Parts: sequence; C-alpha cells; structure tokens
Amino acid sequence: MRKQQAGFTLIELVMVIVILGILAAVAIPKYLDMKSDATTAAVAGVAGALSSAAAVNFASRTANGTKGVAVANCQDVAKALQTYSSGAYSTALPTGYTITSGAIAAGASKADCEVIAPAAAASAAFTGLGIS
Repeated sequence: MRKQQAGFTLIELVMVIVILGILAAVAIPKYLDMKSDATTAAVAGVAGALSSAAAVNFASRTANGTKGVAVANCQDVAKALQTYSSGAYSTALPTGYTITSGAIAAGASKADCEVIAPAAAASAAFTGLGIS
C-alpha cells in the first residue's frame, strides 16, 4: 500500500513564492506614486467646488442682490464656499490651500483662476464669476 501525500511538495511551495515575487515586482511600481495622484485629485476636487460655488453665488446674487457675496477677484470666490462645523456655517478653503489673485470684472468669467494645494504639491484651474 502506498502512503497518501499530505501537504505540499517543496517544488509547489517554491513556485508559489516565485509567482508572488513576480506579482509584487509588477504591482509595487504602480502603487508607489499614489500620494501625488491623491494630491492631484484632492486639488481638482477643491477647484471643482470653487467653480460650483462661484456659479451658485452668481445665480443667487443675480436673483437677489442681498444673497451671496460680491466677487471682484479669484480669492473672493472662497467666500462663496460654505463649511459647517461646531454648529455654525463659515466660509473658508481647506487648510493650507491658496488661491492666486486675479481681478474679475462684474458679470464676467475668469477661467484661469488657480487653487494651489499645501506645499505647492499640485494646482488646478477653476472658473470664477465676478459680481458686485
């Protein structure tokens, strides 16, 4: 009678280790640069929020001059963002983000306003809409 084999042979274990090594060598370079991709996506999200806030602010202020905020330059668009914390609304950019200055005429749009991530890691353009 032959004895039944229990477990894996040494060759099978070595092959699994080799396959895992090949997969790791291919996958690691793909995921090494995730931080810069995440920063780029985050700053693009803030730029999208600023563009949206500018559009909503423009529409609101056009319909009723007492609503919204006046926008005379790119930095004023941040005042249209509303954040909620500790039971109160405030207007502010996320910590560390900055906006380049650039005048925007009332009723005009400026597509080259720029928001910059902390430590100048990335930047993205947004559209500001001027209104008095």
